[in-house]
Amino acid sequence: MSVFQTYWQLGFLHICTPRAADHLTFLLALCAPYVLADWRRVLALVTSFTIGHSLTLALATLGVVSVNSTLIEALIPLTIMVTALANLRKANRVLKPRAPVLAAAPNLLALLFGLVHGLGFSNYLRSLLGANSRPVLELFAFNVGVEVGQVLVVGAILLLGLVLLRILGVERRDWLLTTSGAALGIATVLLAQQLWP
Repeated sequence: MSVFQTYWQLGFLHICTPRAADHLTFLLALCAPYVLADWRRVLALVTSFTIGHSLTLALATLGVVSVNSTLIEALIPLTIMVTALANLRKANRVLKPRAPVLAAAPNLLALLFGLVHGLGFSNYLRSLLGANSRPVLELFAFNVGVEVGQVLVVGAILLLGLVLLRILGVERRDWLLTTSGAALGIATVLLAQQLWP
């Protein structure tokens, strides 16, 4: 297997595994307010998140920035909690398109939270690379693997929403409350594990 394939697979498996509960839960919370028909808005959100985490993944892995891994691991559950709480607040209002200025706020939050998650990805990648100080190919391949995994996860969330909302007749508000409540609960457990190991 080539170096690219190896790190592509590692990136993919890093996001598509139960061990990635923090990142998977964030994606669930991020996508919960949307349905398949909102795919353009979801694409904009995920792109914002990708830009953020790609930037910090590269900077931290290449040694341009240095971060406290304990702090980052505690911040990741907080990003999930903020996203889930925003969703719960949204569930108490009618789900409808907002003014363009307000519609940009979730994208800015996704970008900011992507910066945090990228630092979390970099901790894992640096531990794999060891002494390799300029791992440009490995970094690129790992990031591509993460993105492919992320697209599959987002697609699965939207398809699950489609089945539950359109076919089984679940109310959109109930879907949002359930998924966001679950994400909030998981994030609380993850944060507690970080603060009191």
